[in-house]
Amino acid sequence: MTGWISDFMNRPATYLKSGWLQISVSNMLVILLMLTIFALAIYLPFPKGEDESQEPRA
Repeated sequence: MTGWISDFMNRPATYLKSGWLQISVSNMLVILLMLTIFALAIYLPFPKGEDESQEPRA
């Protein structure tokens, strides 16, 4: 394999440590991306269809 992917995969992971918590940077990025997508799914409004309650029924 050649290229930046193989260079990235062949290096040891970089870890962040704070007290009892130790996490790799790549795992932190994945977790932050998942939380961002989850927050967007909660806060973005759902698409609204036509309001059927105001149309007269036959």
